[in-house]
Amino acid sequence: MSETGGTGGVREVKSAARTVELLELLAARGDRPARLQELADELGVPRSSMYALLQTLISRGWVRTDVTGSLYGIGIHALLTGTSYLDSDPRVRLVRPYLDEASQALGETIHLGRLDGRNVAYLATRESHEYLRTISRVGRRLPAHAGALGKALLAERPDEDLPEGPYEALTPNTHTGRAPLAADLAAVRDRGYSVDREEGVQGIVGFGFALRYDTPVQDAVSCSVPVARLTPEHEERIVAVMREIRAKIEATAPGAGGAVNWR
Repeated sequence: MSETGGTGGVREVKSAARTVELLELLAARGDRPARLQELADELGVPRSSMYALLQTLISRGWVRTDVTGSLYGIGIHALLTGTSYLDSDPRVRLVRPYLDEASQALGETIHLGRLDGRNVAYLATRESHEYLRTISRVGRRLPAHAGALGKALLAERPDEDLPEGPYEALTPNTHTGRAPLAADLAAVRDRGYSVDREEGVQGIVGFGFALRYDTPVQDAVSCSVPVARLTPEHEERIVAVMREIRAKIEATAPGAGGAVNWR
């Protein structure tokens, strides 16, 4: 574990870092609860220390346990905090009405995502009435190299920033090498938008549009459509509508004046 954090070289508080690592580990497991020993082994801490930390977080609602007290999962306070993030973010509030507009115009699923390291976090979604997911993507992450949102955002950055790879393959169509991904991103820059042809989810094509209201660009919107419904005419309309939606969002976004400049 690093001794310094990312803010001016300030020494990292180990107990705080361990708490965050534990919460992130539990969140990443989704519907797979963990046992005490698993968590202690994964984070490399003594079993007694892990038990004490878990009990503290259970008492505050950040971790939950089953009736036997032997299984642990993420708690409801993680949801409450995440909801607060979405409610307080001015960009999310700005974009939501335009997601509604795009959804009504196209009848397809529309997403807003934000770059989070090498991933994209989903901040808002308007689901298609024709194709409903059983699990909402809001609050979840997808590797940036494997989807329309991520590729739209990666194309706004120099190729030198791309990791060497190999990259995780989510489907047989996912770019797993640096060179193929870089070539795809060059095409994104030429077109002005990204295309994900079953790279993140089989059977789904996505079209991603970076929102250039911040520097560096952090957010993007996308439209996802099942392959079975994607005719050339429908694709042309999706691109036209999403271009217009992007233009409206960027024209409406306020300048930095007075707003908190989060980093």
